[in-house]
Amino acid sequence: MSAFVTAWKVSRYLPVPVIKSVAAAGAWVAWLAHGSVIHTLEGNLNRVTGVEGRALRRMSRKAMASTARYYAETFELGRIDLSVIDARVRAINIQPQIEALEKDKHLVIVLGHSGNWDVAGAYTCRNIGPVTSVAEVLKPREVFDEFVGMREKVGMRILGHEGSSTYRRLVSIARHEPGVIALLADRDLTGEGIPVPFAGNRARVAPGPAALALASNCAIVPLAVHYERIYGERRKAAKSRWGIVMHFGPFVPIPTEGTKPEKVKVISAQWAKWIGEQVQAHPEDWHMLQRFGWVDDEVLGEGSGEDAMASPATGSHTVDRDSQD
Repeated sequence: MSAFVTAWKVSRYLPVPVIKSVAAAGAWVAWLAHGSVIHTLEGNLNRVTGVEGRALRRMSRKAMASTARYYAETFELGRIDLSVIDARVRAINIQPQIEALEKDKHLVIVLGHSGNWDVAGAYTCRNIGPVTSVAEVLKPREVFDEFVGMREKVGMRILGHEGSSTYRRLVSIARHEPGVIALLADRDLTGEGIPVPFAGNRARVAPGPAALALASNCAIVPLAVHYERIYGERRKAAKSRWGIVMHFGPFVPIPTEGTKPEKVKVISAQWAKWIGEQVQAHPEDWHMLQRFGWVDDEVLGEGSGEDAMASPATGSHTVDRDSQD
């Protein structure tokens, strides 16, 4: 049994403040050690913000604190009253998503590894519609099973990331089962991602959300998530000093001309540009502790891009395994 699974099972018997303190202490120790994980994190933060030196170290410390908060909340999520989730979330521009789902019965939401996407998923289940998502099948398998079990407790349906068979199932779900398909897609897992502008750079992102929206004729919208301090009655109801902001962006227009790969490229570039801007606005909540899909060191201007063929790979939930130490 992995140390992570052991910690998760032990956490079921610990008070929430203890879980949060242990997670925060672990993140602090990792940050002080300044090992390869922190170097990777700081490299990613430097790319999206341009900060260096002490300012970068301060930013990475905040990012590790945010990552620890995510894991502590994840350990807690399966055992809290679901009404608490509503108090922890402030949603921006949510009404168009509710109306779109009521009208078309299907919606694709694409988001990045920022804030707490599991709390966002639980809130979406309660306030927009049932959520289906995809998770990387981790090793050991118990880690994957624990994450799936937690997400199912708050209403989400999770599919294992198994390539084209998962994509075909998602298309079938999107066409025939009302609800939301939510995919984390800022980090491509296949090596076949679409190179697009992202936070002032060029990066490869997962083509799955765009391909899925085209194949199923679904509306697609980007979602950014970040933390905020909360106070007063909301803080009491949330049972936490921290909440999240779910900021829905504009619906991505679906191109009417061009080949399917060209359409996938255009759609992916639009959501990635918006999410990249949100990452730049809240870099401390971008939990990118693994190598990201940066293409090169060229800074992109308006209209930059390159042709690429799209693969039907999906976006996915991922666990930053190095951050579990």
